Amino acid sequence: MTHVPAVEEIRIDPEDLEMVMEKDPAVVDEDDARRYHTGLHAVSYYRMSHELWIQGRKEEARAINYYAHHLTGCDIHPGATIGRKFFIDHATGVVIGETAIIGENVSIYQGVTLGGVSTAKGKRHPTIGNHVVVGCNAAVLGDITIGDNVRVGAGAVVLKDVPDGCTVVGVPGRIVSRAGIKTESSDLMHNDLPDPMRDRILEMERMIKDLQAKVDELSRGRQ
Repeated sequence: MTHVPAVEEIRIDPEDLEMVMEKDPAVVDEDDARRYHTGLHAVSYYRMSHELWIQGRKEEARAINYYAHHLTGCDIHPGATIGRKFFIDHATGVVIGETAIIGENVSIYQGVTLGGVSTAKGKRHPTIGNHVVVGCNAAVLGDITIGDNVRVGAGAVVLKDVPDGCTVVGVPGRIVSRAGIKTESSDLMHNDLPDPMRDRILEMERMIKDLQAKVDELSRGRQ
């Protein structure tokens, strides 16, 4: 029977711990993070299971994955490839599929899905670049590529490739900024995103106001 280490026994990557301390202001200290940060636990259990997976010890890897899912509410397949400095804030509801590839210094929030849209074998999950932020309850689906320095807004559903430096919002996801926004540790405002529908409505209101002023002017000229 596979031994699954308890939280106090798991090996925590110092860089993952560093990201928690840097990006989660609710954490009291490193001991608090080690004991109670479910995102850090999810990442740490994933790293253990991934090592076993690539060694061919898939039954052991799956056992750790299964335990971690129940403990943290986060399901990261041991076959996924995840780079350094990975941060998950509030692990609940996060799902990362088997063939997902994630770069370095990536932050994701609760409810995020990096999922597939096909039952075929092979690469069927997203590739995420470096310095990416994926907001809460967003879904990035299929074998698509999200470039470096991308922000995915909360609740977005991304189904197509996104170039470097873009901001994506909406359902389906729309690129609303190509300004090269960097999403490093100081830039985690995944809720502070452009709202194209609001901007369009404001523009229509401005046009209506201008038209009304012209109608009023013409009406006065006839009197």
